[in-house]
Formats: sequence, structure tokens, C-alpha cells
Amino acid sequence: MTDKHILIQGAGRGLGLALARRVLTDATTRVTATARDPEASEALVGLRDEYGTDRLELVALDITDESSIATARASVGERHGRLDLMITCAGLLHDDARDLWPEKKLSDLNPGHLATSFSVNAIGPVLMIKHFHDLMTHGDRAVIASISARVGSISDNGYGGWYGYRASKAAQNQFTRTAAIELSRRAKQVICVGLHPGTVDTGLSAPFQKRLPEGQLQTPDQAASHLLGVIAQLRIEDTGQLFDWAGKPIAP
Repeated sequence: MTDKHILIQGAGRGLGLALARRVLTDATTRVTATARDPEASEALVGLRDEYGTDRLELVALDITDESSIATARASVGERHGRLDLMITCAGLLHDDARDLWPEKKLSDLNPGHLATSFSVNAIGPVLMIKHFHDLMTHGDRAVIASISARVGSISDNGYGGWYGYRASKAAQNQFTRTAAIELSRRAKQVICVGLHPGTVDTGLSAPFQKRLPEGQLQTPDQAASHLLGVIAQLRIEDTGQLFDWAGKPIAP
């Protein structure tokens, strides 16, 4: 087999879009890019026009709606039958429309906001694994990579705050680890990991960039390049772990 089939969830903008651009430069790669409304992303539609529908397929998928995930899975399975790499880029840190911002203290906690954070950051990614993993149990090397965050590490939490984001990303990491253990029992060539991209210049990090040390902020293309490099080097023994953009493991 020479052609690889890659699915990127959340490819309409930011890091997901940069990942799609990067993987498409490999002529042996076919890509399925998902977003809630992919046709509304001018950049994603432009990529499809550039590479053609044989190389890039756009599929609607709402990470917070399991029926949408299941519908997308059926569509992808019918057209392709297998995946070699799935990258889930779901992430919610703030949402002006919902007045949702990282909590600084206990009194900021809002049950509805916490539920929203868990829905996007933890539940959505594991539902992606639930519905798409069978396309990756074909016997060849396959990678499930969920974009996570260092702040999801409980042992690394030395500053507090950001309750919902920290906890939902910790839950995501636990889901990834648990799925990796299950999959390793029947699909030993599937590697299931979490990846921390660093601080990337996207809408998610935009309100929090002012105090960053010089050189710490990455462009989406830089982050995509780093992450794809990490993915390429993953071994079977790495399944279930969380790695940063430089390939260094992050303690749970």
C-alpha cells in the first residue's frame, strides 16, 4: 500500500487547517477534513480547489453531537474503508458567545460552562475514537492522535486556575490512555496518543499571548510541522502516552 488516508477533525481553521495543508504536500496522501460547516471555511474550500476532490474531501462533523460523528463515520467508511492517521483538534478554552472564560477562582465556577468544556475537550475526542477506531484495525501501523494540553497534567499543575480547561483536558488524557489499553488488546499496530502542540497563534490562545516569553509562540504551520514529526516517530510502545511538540513525554 502506498496511499495513506488521513482524517483531521477541526480542519476549518487554526492548527487543524495547518495540519491539512502540511499532509497534503505528500502526494501519496488522501485527506478527509472535517468541520461543523466545512463549506463555510474559505481556506479549506481553497485547499480542495487546489488539490482536487480525489486528494481532499470535506465532511461535516460536529464534535459535540454524537449523531453527527456517527454520520461522518458512515460517510468516510463507505468511501474509503480505512484510516492510517486520525488527528482530533477539538479544543475550547474560551467562548465570548457563552461568556465562558478560564476560571481564576472557585467562585467563577459555572456548571454549564464546565459541561461545555468537557463536551468539547474530553467527550468529543473519545467519541471520535469510539466511532472511527474500527477503520484503523487493518493490521498496518495506524495512529490516533488527540490534540491535548500540558495543563491537563495533574502533576504539572503548579499554578491553579483554569478549572474547566485543566480538568477536561485531564479527562481527555485519561480517555486516550484507557482507549489505548483496550485497542492494544486486539489491534496491536494502533498507536493512540495525546499531543501537546505548545502555544500556537490561534484564536484559542489569542487573549493570553501578551505575557509569553520571547520565541514561545508558534505559528500554526510551525506547530503542525512539529506534531507531524512527533507522529512519524511514534512507536507501538508509546501508545497511551501524552507527548509535547518536541516529542518529550508529559507526566499524567
